[in-house]
Amino acid sequence: MKFGPGLPTGMEGLINPIPFFAPSDFVRAGREAERLGYDSIWGNDHYAPQEYVRSHFTESPSFYEVLTVLTAVAASTTRLEVGTAVLVLPMRDAALVAKQVFTLDQLSGGRVMLGVGIGAYREEYAAARPELVGKNRGEILEEGLELLRLLDGEGPVTFDGRFYRTHELDSHPKAHRRPFRVLVGGHQQRGIDRAVKYGEGWIPGWRPFEELREWIAILRDKAAAAGRDPASLIAAPQLSCLVAPTQEEAERRYMASGMVAHRISLSKTGRDPALAMDNNLVGSPESLLEKLEYLHDAGADHLTCITFCVNTVDEYFEQLHMLAEEVIRPYRRAHGIAEPEDAVVADRVSAG
Repeated sequence: MKFGPGLPTGMEGLINPIPFFAPSDFVRAGREAERLGYDSIWGNDHYAPQEYVRSHFTESPSFYEVLTVLTAVAASTTRLEVGTAVLVLPMRDAALVAKQVFTLDQLSGGRVMLGVGIGAYREEYAAARPELVGKNRGEILEEGLELLRLLDGEGPVTFDGRFYRTHELDSHPKAHRRPFRVLVGGHQQRGIDRAVKYGEGWIPGWRPFEELREWIAILRDKAAAAGRDPASLIAAPQLSCLVAPTQEEAERRYMASGMVAHRISLSKTGRDPALAMDNNLVGSPESLLEKLEYLHDAGADHLTCITFCVNTVDEYFEQLHMLAEEVIRPYRRAHGIAEPEDAVVADRVSAG
């Protein structure tokens, strides 16, 4: 099982205070994640303040464009994979996204994983793409996924969809890695169907762990039924994290974080906020190791965009170190997994 922390590209106001990361912090986090032996690093994608964020803050959050941030991180690292969890594809021109991500994949030597989804907040569409309000976001996503696939293939592409159109578009470069890794997000089983049809993996947001085990099994079964190798699809749950010396401290700090209001804002997606703490990486190192063993046995391949429930930049870097040193390294030792060659085992350092 692989591990990738999240960069707060679009987390101000939602989970973190305003302001939070400075631009230089993104590159610093990428370099430190690579040094600590993480496998990947991820950013998320937002466009405009959500209604509940506007009700909580008088300041406007900075939402950094995720592919630009990942380009800077990829240029500052050598091994770390970079991914989106998730890029809101219906908000963008799919042909331009293909140009951007295939270029980044070439520049990084094949280190890109493109997670895509429809986005959780409809008010962002009303603010940034009002012409799409009332349109079926799932249909737009599926058209965009089909166009991405075609543009990474051979020959000019003529595509005549409801939402995207190209005429003999001969777009280069293609992706460096074959196949290019598109992971489809979605909290419902429709996301599994899209992942099997269009992607190389599936990124669910947090679900109750027992349900997640069932759904990963469904992913494998549907892949086999579609004639695909079930093991080839990456099951990549997106979880939040707060690790502390004791379970009590972890739970107390979690409840004092912005994650609580964020979970409530997403309750419309069918996930009970009261279950979130037990079904994410919140707890002592010992309890997190138990959770990792469950997720490992459930078939999770890559824990993506692990989101730290913190209120300061120093706490972010503290969590980055604690998770790597006190949880991931013991997990790897227990399973005979070697640390990346460039990882450094070191005492926790100051984030200042």
